[in-house]
Amino acid sequence: MIEPGRYRNGSFRLGRAVAEITTLRAAVSELIQPGDTVALEGFTHLIPFEAGAEIIRQSIRDLTLVRLTPDLIADQLIGVGAVRELIFSWGGNPGVGSLHRLRDAIENAWPNPLLIEEHSHAGLVNRYTAGASGLPFATLRAYVGTSLMGQHGNIKTIACPFTGEELAAVPALNPDVAVVHAQQADRMGNVMIWGISGVQKEAILASRRSLVTVEEIVDELIPRPTSLQIPSFAIDAVALVPHGAWPSYASGYYDRDNDFYINWDAISRDRQTFNSWIKRHIYEAHHD
Repeated sequence: MIEPGRYRNGSFRLGRAVAEITTLRAAVSELIQPGDTVALEGFTHLIPFEAGAEIIRQSIRDLTLVRLTPDLIADQLIGVGAVRELIFSWGGNPGVGSLHRLRDAIENAWPNPLLIEEHSHAGLVNRYTAGASGLPFATLRAYVGTSLMGQHGNIKTIACPFTGEELAAVPALNPDVAVVHAQQADRMGNVMIWGISGVQKEAILASRRSLVTVEEIVDELIPRPTSLQIPSFAIDAVALVPHGAWPSYASGYYDRDNDFYINWDAISRDRQTFNSWIKRHIYEAHHD
């Protein structure tokens, strides 16, 4: 049994010194519940696609999905009706075009209506950072003068107490669950990421529960240039999921499948084609 929730309101509860090494199916079942706010992070590479597929396979619904750059993983989850609200800072099929399942949900409420909360990249990163730091909000200049001001209640203005300058303020973000993919974990559950790290660390530290899928479990983590290590006491579960970031890439393991991103445009444009793809490649494909 995974003991979730060892991180609350900016402070750790050191109930266990190591993360649990488990299967993807068990981890998703234990850690992600209907109605949760779930962060699925990974920037350009190490996108946790297989974890997203497992959420779909387990028919977990009514989620608030948080992602700095929602792309195909968001399109899949939205298209099957798993997502009630999307908190994001950019959305699209990188280098190709629109996310058609996202557009269909917003424009036609298919398969369900979708609420959206849009931020700048800096704004959403600052929300994670405030949550990870145990602070109630963060301040930044990024929104002032933009059309995002006033779009929803999570961007406000505040006067600097030292200079009087008007700044933007965003509330801390503390998802129920953070899910990320990484290259390696050791047998104690410590995780190492290298290459572009995105906001995986901030998402994990800000969230109440966390799951990391990895390409490989090793006896010892050997630091390398640009590597980021996340200690096991910040992580609830680690699951061995080789190729868990496909069709994105995992630096040092495999390249990005550019053809898939191109092909996704046609797959996702049509509802029936999308549903057929999901049935064949998600529901009928079982992974531990």
